[in-house]
Amino acid sequence: MTIPLPVAAAPVSIRLDELPNHQWATVLDVARSADAEGQELALRLTEIGFVPGEAVRIVASGLPGREPLAVRLGHTTFALRRHEAALIHVAPGVPEGASHG
Repeated sequence: MTIPLPVAAAPVSIRLDELPNHQWATVLDVARSADAEGQELALRLTEIGFVPGEAVRIVASGLPGREPLAVRLGHTTFALRRHEAALIHVAPGVPEGASHG
């Protein structure tokens, strides 16, 4: 008789622009666009540190319409437009042992 192994549930993925203020999340990936401008933006976001496993949270958002978003990544705060934050997929919560500022 074989005993089935437990299957790890995939993390719930939302876009960073959907994350409530002050809630920590873990970066899963940055969406890649087919056009050159979208690819350049995804590359820039990756280069500044939005890479899988990094802890992130929105510390403030502008009014009206939550634009721009002040995003904390490590010990640095970035201002992102909502369409930029929408490219970053995150899982709410921070993995055990992850550092966050």
